[in-house]
Amino acid sequence: MQFAENKFNQKSLQLALKRYSHAVSDMEQTILLPTLLRDVPADDAWDCVENSDEDSCGDLYGNYVMLKAIRNTVESGLIPLDDHKVNSNNHGNKGLEHLVDTDPEALFRFHLKGLFTVMNDLTKKSQGLTEKYMDIIGI
Repeated sequence: MQFAENKFNQKSLQLALKRYSHAVSDMEQTILLPTLLRDVPADDAWDCVENSDEDSCGDLYGNYVMLKAIRNTVESGLIPLDDHKVNSNNHGNKGLEHLVDTDPEALFRFHLKGLFTVMNDLTKKSQGLTEKYMDIIGI
């Protein structure tokens, strides 16, 4: 990993994606029994579903599956989402319509900054899930 980091600028998108992919690969190699993560509540606030009738938060197994799916998308490209996810994503994009009329470079920088933030959060989440699994099995 050191060599790969030296090859790219510390703020490059390629490096952020490589770090995330590496963190998920480490998570997969460490977590040999992902089913042990079922029903273990997630600690992160963003795992909780907002605007729901119940105060439901995801479990670590759900996070594990999500992190692997995102890594597969990063490495393989976009695949169509099911209709439910597409509709929920479209509602969140309405607030960004005003950016379409702006400078393309400004729009690119806005999305790139958001992507860096999300990739860093997901990398930390993968590393945290790996550490929590190691605590569960006593390593």
